[in-house]
Amino acid sequence: MIQVNMSAAKRAAFGKGECRRLRMAKKTPAIVYSKGETAIPVQFDEIALYKDLLFIHRRNAVVTLNIEGDEKGSRHVMIQEIQKAPTIEKVLHVDFLEVELDKPVSFSVPLQVTGTAKGVEMGGELTVSKYSVLLRGCPLDIPDELVVDVTALDKGDSFTCADLAVSANVELLDNPKIVCAAVA
Repeated sequence: MIQVNMSAAKRAAFGKGECRRLRMAKKTPAIVYSKGETAIPVQFDEIALYKDLLFIHRRNAVVTLNIEGDEKGSRHVMIQEIQKAPTIEKVLHVDFLEVELDKPVSFSVPLQVTGTAKGVEMGGELTVSKYSVLLRGCPLDIPDELVVDVTALDKGDSFTCADLAVSANVELLDNPKIVCAAVA
């Protein structure tokens, strides 16, 4: 899993008008939710946040959030929701969810199909029916993606979830009999 460091500052201004003033000052409002604790309103530099979000776009990432003015100092969070302006490429608000690195959580991990199957070279057609799988484990043990090599597949062969190479400390939550790719 990707790890990213981001810096933020606590904010005291709330409401629609105050958030507009923040955005005009090139700051982006955000909030950090934590189980059982009060949510922490924060603000980011607009350009730095946008660059960091582009880097982790559509990937599972643990963000080490260094919050200026917070008694805890840094928190490990994941992005829960990103609100963007509908007409321009601008981030309006980000919701973060604090996670514990030693407790298992469920993640959707993309499958990356590589290689050219033998059956395709003999006139068959490769059909990919699953593009992601559900894994459960500690956040840092979850891979960014699972690579599926289909070069050994002949006509009539298939690749199931049970054939995926998953580490011992990560559990596959999908049905192992589900076909990920097949050559017909």
